[in-house]
Amino acid sequence: MSAAEEGSVAKLIEIAHPPTPRQRLASWASRPPGRLYIPACTLIALVLLYEDSVPGGHLAAFVLGMGGGAFLAAMGALRLGIAVSIARPMIARYWLRWITAPLIAAAAIVLSVTDVPLQARLDTSAEALRAAGDTARPATTAPDETWAGLYPLSSVAVTGDGVTRFTVQGAGLLNPSGLAYSSEPLPTDVFVKGHGGTVYEHIRGPWYSWTEY
Repeated sequence: MSAAEEGSVAKLIEIAHPPTPRQRLASWASRPPGRLYIPACTLIALVLLYEDSVPGGHLAAFVLGMGGGAFLAAMGALRLGIAVSIARPMIARYWLRWITAPLIAAAAIVLSVTDVPLQARLDTSAEALRAAGDTARPATTAPDETWAGLYPLSSVAVTGDGVTRFTVQGAGLLNPSGLAYSSEPLPTDVFVKGHGGTVYEHIRGPWYSWTEY
């Protein structure tokens, strides 16, 4: 039988006996995470780290990161569960690829819980923020696309007791948020007298995040 005839027979067999959904699922789960899944996990982790670097959070990044993370986690759990039942040798053979996604997720969680993204972005921007705060008289609306370090600002204001507040564009999940600089310690997680409905959270040193409720 010629090669052309063999190819025709193979195509006929494939047409006559297409794989069932169960077989397709088993075939998919038997392969280790590859070119799409691991980069997708990396991208979602970066989105969540960006969201954590914004004081008060960032709504679009939060929705994308949490939604994408939940989808990828469910897909990974389904794939691993099927692979454990029908393709354990593939897990042992490609163990590094199987553990890469959980390691990416664990690293993102640790960095987020310890506020490393927010602190690192603030440290990089602190000098520029202080310079922008020196221009507040006592409240200044920043022009569009005005950046102080790595933060886009919409306004800068100084309260009566000397706290400099920076409103960061896009910051806050549901309420306006930003950064604050105070040479004196501020009460946190409570409404501060004379500051309206603002609640502060300490970041480090004289720097705080604030949210308007």
